Amino acid sequence: MAGDSGMAGKVALLLWAQTLGLAGAQTTQLLVEPPWRPAVLWDRVTLTCQARGTTGATTWYKDGQRWEQERGNNFTVTESGTYKCERPCSGLSRPVIVSNDQVVLQVPARALLEGDTLTLRCRYRQGKLVTWVSFYHEETELRRLHNGTELSLSPLQLNHRGRYHCKVWVSWGWEESVPVTVTVHVAAGVGWTLFFLLLLMGVIMAWHRWHRVAARKHQERGPPESLAPPQEGEVRYTHVVSSKQGQRLPHITVPQAPRVTYAELQGPQGRPRECSDINEIVP
Repeated sequence: MAGDSGMAGKVALLLWAQTLGLAGAQTTQLLVEPPWRPAVLWDRVTLTCQARGTTGATTWYKDGQRWEQERGNNFTVTESGTYKCERPCSGLSRPVIVSNDQVVLQVPARALLEGDTLTLRCRYRQGKLVTWVSFYHEETELRRLHNGTELSLSPLQLNHRGRYHCKVWVSWGWEESVPVTVTVHVAAGVGWTLFFLLLLMGVIMAWHRWHRVAARKHQERGPPESLAPPQEGEVRYTHVVSSKQGQRLPHITVPQAPRVTYAELQGPQGRPRECSDINEIVP
């Protein structure tokens, strides 16, 4: 019993540790301010590299090449490109793109979950006020705005995943942005993991309790009552054994008649007794 309880506790503890390990894995994060992606060079963009529980120098990469100069954990961007950072024992971060294109579609830099609000921003580099902006999901036009540059989608659903881009109307025609991929995550991922973990722990503890109660009842039941001695002439069957070969009947002991032993007795005067001696009266 104690062994089963200890094993159940170890299994539950191991699953709990694995769940916490998945939820709290150490990874390097590259934060961007303002928190939009892609970032645009004409904003004052600051990149910050961070990782929990790690110390040491930060290594920066631009367009796949390592920078030799020291930049610390954060710096202000002055060139367009794709940036990554690396911290000891936590690996490379996700890339951050800083664009210098004429037209840029921006989405929030944070992770997007089901039920959130997705804000699409169409930016024009010249800083001039545009009159018409069209937003597209894949190749489908979502909306065309007059004197507006932002479109909000709410609540966010899984079918909102995909590539978005925008077009702006300027004096010489339409100009189009580079597509941006939007990923929508399931909001209840960690919650469901914890729920199933607690459910599994409940099943293990219920099984252990049932096993312990069944063993206690078996101990309290005690040995079977002894049978009274059979009465005279009573036949009692204690075991019936069947055989697959020939289907033999159970062995039954049948009472037999008492055995009688006969002896020849000597007649008078020591001679053999004859049949006529039976009528003879012996004084």
